[in-house]
Amino acid sequence: MELINEESASELLQAQTHVWNHIFYFINSMTLKCAVQLGIPDVIQKHGKPMTLSELVSALPIHPSKAQYVHRLMRILVHSGFFSQRNLNGVDNQEAYSLTQSTRLLLKDNPWSVRAHLLFVLDPVLTKPWDCLSTWFQNDDRTAFSVAHEKAPWEYVGQDPRINNLCNEVMARDSILACKLVVNKCKGIFEGVSSLVDVGGGIGTMAKGITEAFPHMDCTVLDLPHVVSDLQGCKNLKYVAGDMFQAVPPAEAILLKWMLHNWSDEDCVKILKRCKQAIMSKGQQKAGKVIIIDMVRENLNGDEGSIETQLFFDLQMMVVVGGMERNEKEWAKLFFDAGFLNYKIHPVLGTRALIELYP
Repeated sequence: MELINEESASELLQAQTHVWNHIFYFINSMTLKCAVQLGIPDVIQKHGKPMTLSELVSALPIHPSKAQYVHRLMRILVHSGFFSQRNLNGVDNQEAYSLTQSTRLLLKDNPWSVRAHLLFVLDPVLTKPWDCLSTWFQNDDRTAFSVAHEKAPWEYVGQDPRINNLCNEVMARDSILACKLVVNKCKGIFEGVSSLVDVGGGIGTMAKGITEAFPHMDCTVLDLPHVVSDLQGCKNLKYVAGDMFQAVPPAEAILLKWMLHNWSDEDCVKILKRCKQAIMSKGQQKAGKVIIIDMVRENLNGDEGSIETQLFFDLQMMVVVGGMERNEKEWAKLFFDAGFLNYKIHPVLGTRALIELYP
């Protein structure tokens, strides 16, 4: 047997730990999902102050035989930064749990909650394709999702009301926060715009936020029939069922929020060409612009956590819908291939950015 010196032994053990941690990364996701499904963040929030283990166990909807395991679940969640833990310095010297800023984004009544996003991405429908990833690499299916479910993702969503509703909630919750940030940081981008079409705007949360901030603006939400068929508009907001690959209603501004990362380069160019036609139609007094909210990979000044987030999103797009997250060079190629002449990137949304695109 080959001898191992002290230096190589240390490197070997570090490498082993590195591999083990990546093998078990899914435990971080699944324990967080469990905590959300049990309502732990909401229980602690409702308690109104740091909550001891015994108080937490008594308040959770768990079987009595499982009470002994709650502290082990909480231990990994404290380590992951989703709960903080401190000693109460009382008679029993008990530890108590509090929420962190991250956990507050998982509360049911938080308007900016990402709870739905967690439950959507970690739903068996969305995790099954990952088990088919190596199979996908060896065949000609467009996505691993299609390998797993024998349907394209948009077809599947249209036929599964539960997943469709969860998907719509994800986009709606995200749009509440995105709209607040965009209106606050980039208000000038919308000033003077009298009409806007939100392409793939779902149930219209983003468009509603924009019309509230700019009541002079007429907004149209364009999405597939199964998304908008039962939705009712109001005085300056309407819904149109349609296909963005076929036509986009004319307007001074076209909004593409978290849309283009779902599609291949070829499909993105088709969508952008339709958007260009819409802002340069004969009914328009002047050529308008396209507003894109999406990730611009590598545009983060070396923030390792955010870079990893973007890489995770990129692989998620590849596996589920066949899309990708792009860097500035890749975005620019799409814009110029679609016939646009100029663009401006505003890195104001954390891992995402707002891009103005001009014909």
